[in-house]
Amino acid sequence: MVRIRGLRKSFGANLVLDGIDLDVREGEVTVLLGPSGSGKSTLLRSINHLEKPDAGFVEVGGEIIGYRHHGSRLHELGHRTITRQRAAVGMVFQQFNLFPHLTVLENIIEAPVAVRGLTRKSAAVQARELLERVGLDGRESAYPRQLSGGQQQRVAIARALAMEPRLLLFDEPTSALDPELVGEVLAVMRDLALSGMTMIVVTHEIGFAREVADSVVFLDGGRVIESGAPADVLDNPGHDRARAFLAAVL
Repeated sequence: MVRIRGLRKSFGANLVLDGIDLDVREGEVTVLLGPSGSGKSTLLRSINHLEKPDAGFVEVGGEIIGYRHHGSRLHELGHRTITRQRAAVGMVFQQFNLFPHLTVLENIIEAPVAVRGLTRKSAAVQARELLERVGLDGRESAYPRQLSGGQQQRVAIARALAMEPRLLLFDEPTSALDPELVGEVLAVMRDLALSGMTMIVVTHEIGFAREVADSVVFLDGGRVIESGAPADVLDNPGHDRARAFLAAVL
């Protein structure tokens, strides 16, 4: 489903991604671990072209994101085509990013109507089904300020699912939540994994990684320094940097 080769990204003199190679098969859950500044969020944002790579490429479903081949070179696609590609790659952010002036239902149906061309009626039917799926049926008329952080994040997941993505990206989806609300969001993510959704998750929730992930990838300094099955990476890391990080968070 996802094939990343030689991905590099700098912000000024700061090299954030230094030649990332990564493969994620359809239906797999990959968890990205690493210290702050290791490149995890930039890697996620490069997958759906919110950040343009300086070198390398990202493929999702066999299609290069943001570019097309022209001979031996890559040329950037137009905005409309990139928007279509992004519709297949849902993203759930740390800070929910709901529109505060829209109800829960309106937050969810906005993109399917504008991008997928659904009627508001059919989008609303789908939105109510998704709200039931994330445990929020009956809250479609609420505004974000009337919801807890965990409920807002579950609305954000429903909003991402409304685009019927092939791939879901999660950027530390529980880090802004009070501890007692983390479990309700992780439960929804577990259900998505069981349903076969392909997911790439940046998180420090080691228990989730151990239980749900098919693979764990440890980044440091913009490079993949450790990757493999959760039991191998979490219980027997081979790299000193990974061992030190895991000793601090476990």
